[in-house]
Amino acid sequence: MRHVANGTVRSTAKLELPSRLLELHTGLHEVLKAYKPDEAAVEEIFSNKNPTTTIKLSLARGVILLAPAEKSLPVSQYPANKVKKSVVGAGHASKDQVEMMVSRLLPGVEFHSADSADALAIAICHAHYRTSRVAWSMDKHESQYR
Repeated sequence: MRHVANGTVRSTAKLELPSRLLELHTGLHEVLKAYKPDEAAVEEIFSNKNPTTTIKLSLARGVILLAPAEKSLPVSQYPANKVKKSVVGAGHASKDQVEMMVSRLLPGVEFHSADSADALAIAICHAHYRTSRVAWSMDKHESQYR
């Protein structure tokens, strides 16, 4: 694993929701164009106490899932506890603990924001689970020919 980049795609708070979603979509496409990833990973949505906030978060997440799908990239999704457990070793780790472990796993990284630290944690989680899935798949495939 090595750090390539990190950052935050933001929308303008004063805009109406459709325009904010478009800004997210455009920003994600810029990231995909600049870095040309082979796949994507996203944290699963959590339930929020405020229904309006949950709906807005769900709409934004839809845009986040759509952008890589438009590029035919596979998208993996991980619950927050799984991300924390794979990076820190505890599913209920604090944000500070996650940032500290991401810094240790990716030496020299400078976080653009707390959100970018979370995104790097998701990428690390994906790298761990993706490697396991690929190895398991290869073992399963090889056993068919024994």
